[in-house]
Amino acid sequence: MIRVENLVYRYDAGAPDCLQGISLDIEDGAHTALIGPNGCGKTTLIKHLNALLFPRAGTVCVDGMMTTDISSVREIRRRVGMVFQNPDSQIVGMTVEEDVAFGPGNLALPSAEIRRRVDESLAMVGMTGFEKRAPHTLSGGEKRLLSIAGVVAMNPRYIAFDEPTAYLDPAGKQRVLEIIRQLNRAGIAIIHIAHDMRDVAEADRVFVMDRGQVFLTGTPAEVFEKADLLIAVGLDGLPGGCGS
Repeated sequence: MIRVENLVYRYDAGAPDCLQGISLDIEDGAHTALIGPNGCGKTTLIKHLNALLFPRAGTVCVDGMMTTDISSVREIRRRVGMVFQNPDSQIVGMTVEEDVAFGPGNLALPSAEIRRRVDESLAMVGMTGFEKRAPHTLSGGEKRLLSIAGVVAMNPRYIAFDEPTAYLDPAGKQRVLEIIRQLNRAGIAIIHIAHDMRDVAEADRVFVMDRGQVFLTGTPAEVFEKADLLIAVGLDGLPGGCGS
């Protein structure tokens, strides 16, 4: 379980807190959605889950390990994978296979194990045959799939997706959502940031954020019933014809 308790964070001294006392649990194997308008703190929150950011106050605990414990950070980052909204920000290899191998290679795994992980991860996202391609020659959708494959190759227990369908065409969007389903069915816990609520209709639990706070939580059906509240904070894609 990932447990967040009374999390407070600000980026600059003297600036207002962008996370204001957030508490939530993310259960092992669950599909958890974080939704809310742009600037509400969703991305800042998930960056705390794998110790890219550290709390100003409160705690974040991953499987019993505190993110502020420097000796645990390496293991926390292995367990909690991150797929960022802009795939270019996490692609580092000169070829597709080099990029996917980068993370497992840093774990000092045997070459045969790295090869197996690269092949299986690329097959999982439908990129077998792209191994020798240079990432800069890929389309935006292909880069998104590559960034997912690189995270999957680390064998994480949790994966946080930051608006993974942003800027994709309908076919690319459905492909990414199906990969998320497959990963969750395989037992990986999903933390899914979305602006369009249709993307998270299959989540187990939804947390709705606004202005650095969680103000509503429940199953998708329970949350969608509060259409007036959701529309008021600027969310779109509400099922059943609510919102735009």
